[in-house]
Amino acid sequence: MLSLRPWILMTACLTLCLALSQEEQAENFFSQGGHTNNWAVLVCTSRFWFNYRHVANTLSMYRTVKRLGIPDSNIILMLADDVSCNARNKYPATVYNNAARFLDLYGDNVEVDYRGYEVTVENFIRMLTGRVSPDTPRSKRLLSDDRSNILVYMTGHGGDEFLKFQDAEEISAYDLADAFKQMSEKKRYNEIFFMIDTCQANTMYSKFDSPNILATGSSQLGESSFSHHTDYEIGVAVIDSYTYYNLEFLENINMASNKTLQDLFDTYDPVQISSHPGIRSDLFHRPLDKVKVTDFFGNVQNVELTRSRYPLVEYTPLTEEVPQEQANKSETARLSSKPSHLYTYHSFDVKRTHSSPSLNEWLRSLGLSSLLNAIAILAVCYSVGRAMSAA
Repeated sequence: MLSLRPWILMTACLTLCLALSQEEQAENFFSQGGHTNNWAVLVCTSRFWFNYRHVANTLSMYRTVKRLGIPDSNIILMLADDVSCNARNKYPATVYNNAARFLDLYGDNVEVDYRGYEVTVENFIRMLTGRVSPDTPRSKRLLSDDRSNILVYMTGHGGDEFLKFQDAEEISAYDLADAFKQMSEKKRYNEIFFMIDTCQANTMYSKFDSPNILATGSSQLGESSFSHHTDYEIGVAVIDSYTYYNLEFLENINMASNKTLQDLFDTYDPVQISSHPGIRSDLFHRPLDKVKVTDFFGNVQNVELTRSRYPLVEYTPLTEEVPQEQANKSETARLSSKPSHLYTYHSFDVKRTHSSPSLNEWLRSLGLSSLLNAIAILAVCYSVGRAMSAA
């Protein structure tokens, strides 16, 4: 019986190691977003000079997502008014979100996709659902797929379950929920983070029923959403409180940050914001303390490894038997007839190789990172077992 004790102990140690590894794998599973690309839809629905702050809100978010890595090709920017060119703007061709005017949000690198009267409820819903006309340019299309994480930010004037567009029409909570439902059925997203800054904002996500949507708003039913401060030189408020305090958090992170959305939500203070922000996470499948801010505001992508090779040289199968020497001459002549910058090109002729898994792959499937780790664990267990037997 004494000689069996080391092996019993070794078995127990290995079982414990496997259990801990499986727990770590489960935690990693829930912390991964599963997305391979990011999109941002940023919408200002207000016209007129006195709504300057709504344009500043949207451009502030635009600058943030670009700084964190989302390219203009993956950002849909909708501005219902161009306050930078308004005759009452004391500082023409600029938009600021602070009375000190440290940063020009408009700058020389802003790509507005929907401008002025193009910002309508119909265009917004068509863009989300992909039901646009064939002649719609790429910059006005949301070319997302089932691996896309999408940030949808909206700001303007609203009320109980509605948001006004251009002071002429409105989108309801039902319209928005239906658009997201269509996106889900068409597999146009992996996860959506919906953020809205308007009066009674939290009512706008009350009708959502599609999976993998996380939502937050600036104010609850019956509450207004207030501006943060005014620039008295231009005579209008320059940013809303809810957006201001979100930006205060976002400005302190970079693309490599491990800050989570729970960290962001923990900074919400109803006294500072002057309203009660809301969070709805019942449709969202991941714990908020495992969801990185950059999963939606950035463009930090997970790398997927495949066991098949992707050839970077074009492969053209020959239709008939040609001597190798003649084939080589033909290929040389074909390449010499093209400019030098065209020598490298892609092919989708992926050749898959089927091979049995290596020992290291088998160990990784059991939760052990490598053969050396497995040997080390066995050695430690054996030494402990020998020591106990000798005792």
